[in-house]
Amino acid sequence: MTHSWFKPERITSRQSGPVAPEVKTKKPSREPSAKVLANTPDAALSIVQDELSARSDDSVPRPGDAYVQSFARGLAVLRSFGAQTPAQTLSEVAANTGLTRAGARRILLTLLALGYVTNEGRLFRLTPKVLELGFAYLTSQPFWTQAQPVMESLVEQLRQSSSAAVLDGNEVVYVVRVPAHKIMSINLGVGSRLPAHCSSMGRVLLAGLPDVQLEQRLSEMTLTAYTPQTIVDHDRLRDVLMQVRAQGWCLVREELEPGLVSVAAPIRDINGRVVAAINVSGSADKASASHVLDVCLPKLLAAASRINALLGAAH
Repeated sequence: MTHSWFKPERITSRQSGPVAPEVKTKKPSREPSAKVLANTPDAALSIVQDELSARSDDSVPRPGDAYVQSFARGLAVLRSFGAQTPAQTLSEVAANTGLTRAGARRILLTLLALGYVTNEGRLFRLTPKVLELGFAYLTSQPFWTQAQPVMESLVEQLRQSSSAAVLDGNEVVYVVRVPAHKIMSINLGVGSRLPAHCSSMGRVLLAGLPDVQLEQRLSEMTLTAYTPQTIVDHDRLRDVLMQVRAQGWCLVREELEPGLVSVAAPIRDINGRVVAAINVSGSADKASASHVLDVCLPKLLAAASRINALLGAAH
């Protein structure tokens, strides 16, 4: 498998009243020590100032009426957990998100209070409550619940896995998955992501974009080679996408993973726009190109047509 802010001025504060003996009266450094933060009346202000100055790269959006930086950082903390980082310490979260330890700690404690993370000693983990965030999207698209029986029937007929996905940036995100048997080293499920440029559903979704959006997407896309067969030339990929757009389906053979063949078709809304894709996939050793085109493709197109009808009815 696009995205004017003000720069916060340095805030200074004056301390009223006597100063506690253990606190020095000199101006605190930009990154005050934990001891000073714990004993200074302006501790909260210092933490906020430290967080706002943590990222000085001009490419990062600045706080403003249209951008809530603390919320964005909370989402970054949630995204930092994954298959490679199922459990993290405070320091690891800070390093993986680019936040200060103080900022990461505040966010983790907030997520802990809300039930989205749990902690075991120094380690933090996500809780199942995080699934509510993803399934809110699925439940807001009720036609996928209706589409699943159609896909299950397709899998039963072909004895091959079927999935549905939507485009998110340069990746596809799985919204429905009906496996027949394990054919990939990647463990796929709802929410899984794959690169759009070398997956059958990704190419269907890219081909469905308006020309201006497609050209912008291609200009920003890094074409990573996952196998020797992966197309990594932008001009060649554009030609392939034009062919996919014209024929209304896409066949990809061993470009994402050796031994994997996949064919996909578009899912359109009531206005004819491509909003999702559905595929069937199997072993390249067992399914020749002719078998996929002669046997799998007609049944896939029929299933896509039934789902399109459901989508139209849902609207």
